[in-house]
Amino acid sequence: MDIELRHLRSFVSVIDTGTFTDAGIELGISQTAVSRNVAALESILLIRLLHRTTRTVSLTPDGERVLRHARRALAVVGDLRQEALAGVSTLRVGYAWSALGRYTPEFQRRWAEALPHHELRLTRINTPTAGLAEGTSDVVILRRLPDVANLDLVLIGTEKRYCAMAVGDPLAARRTVTLAHVAAAPLAIDHRTGSTQLDLWPDAGQPRNTIPTTDVDDWLTVISSGKARGVTAQSTAHQYRRQGLTYRPIRDAAPVPVYAAWTRTDPPAILQDIIVLLAGLYR
Repeated sequence: MDIELRHLRSFVSVIDTGTFTDAGIELGISQTAVSRNVAALESILLIRLLHRTTRTVSLTPDGERVLRHARRALAVVGDLRQEALAGVSTLRVGYAWSALGRYTPEFQRRWAEALPHHELRLTRINTPTAGLAEGTSDVVILRRLPDVANLDLVLIGTEKRYCAMAVGDPLAARRTVTLAHVAAAPLAIDHRTGSTQLDLWPDAGQPRNTIPTTDVDDWLTVISSGKARGVTAQSTAHQYRRQGLTYRPIRDAAPVPVYAAWTRTDPPAILQDIIVLLAGLYR
């Protein structure tokens, strides 16, 4: 038996929805059909993909590896369908927190002029590689280097660092702040994909308390509630305006490097054109 798309769709949907029942609802098929498709995939691959209990479903180590390939395969099929209908190819540019901040509209305009036969798709994917390792991005914007192999990258620019704070924070009355100012309150920090870590401060001057967050939305919610401050790149300050939240430049913080990255073994055919467009924004 060969692997079929229905096998992959059922497997991915079970993980995304959390149950076989919800996967069936999402796909418009019965729970039994979902279970049969996942079992068929396991039989074909001769491995167990899921740990099943009466209440929970979780991935096995083999399942985690297969899930990445399944997502990549489904994304390729989806792009193939769209390209066949539209007559253009699609290039997926991923990012974890913010795309290019204030440069994003200009990047889209320049792309349309320079690469009219390639559709640009900007996608936020909250993983350390912004979708490269998962196979859902072709090129990504990174502001923090992930510890993964098979990755090539180039520095395209830098961005100033900003402190995010609630509008009622005492620092909101200042035009600029320092790292010492920021460290006097708890710091909201995303250890997985955030651009700022504690090593931005000297050992003796690090914030005493931190509040872990899981993505940019969680980070913004914690800060706007007044529970913490945050440090981020200028692009985040531009892209995410939220009621109850404000940003101030940090005058003594090192800038945030901005990289374009791609998979070493599978670079896009128009890679150099993309790099030229991206680097041109930060000049």
